[in-house]
Parts: sequence; structure tokens; C-alpha cells
Amino acid sequence: MEGCPGEVCLLTSPPELRLNGKRAARALPSSQQPLASHPCKDDRAAEDLPEREKKSRSYIVMKIQFAPLHLPLSRRLQTAAVLQWVFSFLALAQCCLAVFVLLLLSDYWYLALLYSAWLYLDRDTPSSGGRRSSWIRNWRVWAYFRDYFPISLVKTADLDPKHNYVFGFHPHGVLVAGAFGNFCTEGTGFSKLFPGLTSHLLMLPFWFKMPFFRDYIMGGGLVSSDKSSAAYLLSQKSGGQVAVIAVGGPPESLEARPGALTLQILSRKGFIKMAMVHGAHLVPVFSFGENELFNQVENPRGSLIRTVQEGLQKKMGVALPLFHARGIFQYSFGLLPFRNPIHTVVGEPIMVEKTPNPSRESIDQLHKVYLEKLVQLFEANKTRYGIPESKHLNLI
Repeated sequence: MEGCPGEVCLLTSPPELRLNGKRAARALPSSQQPLASHPCKDDRAAEDLPEREKKSRSYIVMKIQFAPLHLPLSRRLQTAAVLQWVFSFLALAQCCLAVFVLLLLSDYWYLALLYSAWLYLDRDTPSSGGRRSSWIRNWRVWAYFRDYFPISLVKTADLDPKHNYVFGFHPHGVLVAGAFGNFCTEGTGFSKLFPGLTSHLLMLPFWFKMPFFRDYIMGGGLVSSDKSSAAYLLSQKSGGQVAVIAVGGPPESLEARPGALTLQILSRKGFIKMAMVHGAHLVPVFSFGENELFNQVENPRGSLIRTVQEGLQKKMGVALPLFHARGIFQYSFGLLPFRNPIHTVVGEPIMVEKTPNPSRESIDQLHKVYLEKLVQLFEANKTRYGIPESKHLNLI
């Protein structure tokens, strides 16, 4: 069931519009007229509303806010594209592992053994630039994925392909949707905006041990986040390699919720040292809207739930934010992100001289410069993307 047929559905209104009947409608100024006499007659208007506004003006059946019944096919395809992405992020690795085990226990066990041999021979690939596939990066599904939010990639300066770069991506968000959409697919046209550059999003090494799944994610350009992997990319003499690092890492995902502007960065200097060792230029990247995609169960620092989350993160290396947003056919609950625009702004490069053995003082100095450039990038663009002038980054 996707709509709200019959008379069981109501269109909610602001408190000042709760009068019923034609007399109440005439009494209101034209700018405050009710949206529709019945929700099923105004599906297009409801669907065109921003996600958060829609939540206050949607159809309520037993306290569940259902999506409109009549939607264009393109909207259905966008939802399907994001659904498969969320599934891939949360469950595909486990499913691939289960398939491998079942194959090993079946009459086709020899195929599992052959693949195991392949895994051994290919074990260094995730740390040696991966195995990108332009075919996978250009799948039509990524265009629908992009349009669901939508996602846009904003260029503020040209980047010389003769150099290698470290993109510091902020904030991490819950599922790094902006980083994936912009740097692991061609949905937003990265290769056209930055000709000669090859982007690689760094991901926890654990995921590259998952059979089948590892081959899929490498096709998008993901590589292991260990030091040897980044060193391989940034040491390429031909240049043009981009290591995209979500600097806040999994711990920062525990801060992700609508309105949050907290970045865990003050003590994170490993990416600075790495850039100096290899002479790779630093580029701050801020993804506006990244934290607006999901709500998260309240987990203030010092609370029991936060203590458990941080303990699991230290042991497993993976944070477990308890997030929720909307579903496939309703807006009340689920694991699909809200339809909120993501604007990923790529800042100007910070020139870095190659220093094989940088001192602590030089690392601290460059880190300070990076923070200044990141804050400048945020301040210069925040009002353009819906953040009030009074709001500022909280660096911890």
C-alpha cells in the first residue's frame, strides 16, 4: 500500500489552518490557503515538497505518514537505486559471505576453492590502487541515486593532474553518501569536472576480506585505508591520483544528525603527515547536507549507549550509529535516507612540499593551515546551502 485511499487519510495542517469547511478557507489570506481539500487530489504538490516540510504536511493513517499513491516512474527508480545502495552498505557483504559458505558446502565446492585461490593471488590489489571499472562507475543506477537527494559536486578551483592529491572529506555523516556518489561513481561527473584525475575513496581494510563484495566495491574505485594503500596512490610519479579520506572516520558518524556541525579533526593528523611524506597537495572538501540524511538515537557523550558504541568501535573498527529516517512507502520510519540535497564543495588546493621525514612542528603547522582553509570553505558557502550565518563548525 503506497497511498491513502478513501476517507481514512487526512492531510495535516499547521495549527492556524485547522478550521474546517469553505468558510474557514475564505477567511484565510491567499498565502495561507489549505494545500488541498483531499490528499489524493494533490499528490504531485506533496511529492514536490522538501522532505522535512513534507513530514509536517503528509498523509496520516494510524500515525503512519504514507507516500503519495501516484508518483512518476523516475521517482520510483530513484528510491530503488537508493534502496540497493543502503542494502549494499548494510548487508551485501554478509550476503556475499553466506553465498561463499553455501557454495563451499555444496556440490560446487571446487568453485569456492578456485575463488579462494584467486583471493590469495589478488590479496594485495586493494592496497595497490584497486581495480576500477568504468563500466560499474557509469551504471545508469547511479544517475537515479544522484537524483534521489539530489547530489551535486561543486568545483571551486582547477586541479593540475600532474600532482597527486589528498581530499579531506567532511563531515563523515552516517553512510558517507556524498563521498560515494561523487567519488565512486560518475553520477556527478567527477572525471569531466576534474579531467586527468582518478579518485579513490579509502575504506576500512576489513571489507576487502569479504568474498565477492571486495571485487564489487573495488569496481567503484574504493581501496583499503591502510597506510600502504594511500602510499601507493600518492607515490605515483605520473600524478593524477586522488586519495579521498573521510577524516573524521567511523567515530564521527556517531555525531551525525540533522543540524550537527561537529567535526572530529583536531587530533587527526595522519593524513597531513602522509601528504607531506609524498608531496601530495591537500584539498579540503565539505559536503553540505551530509548530516541531514538520517536521524539518530540520542547518544550524548558519557551516556551508556555512547559508551557501548565507542567500545565496539575501538574493538571492531566500525561504528554502529543507531540511525533511522524514512521507508519505501511511508515517511515515518525506515533506513532509507531523507530526500535532502547534498552539495559537495571541493576547495582550493593547499600546496605541499615533499618532506620524507616531517617534524612534529611542521605537521602541526600544516594541520593548522588545513583547518583554516576548511573553515574558510565552510563559511564562504554555508548560507548558499541553507546554513544560517550564526552557525559555525565545532572542531573537536
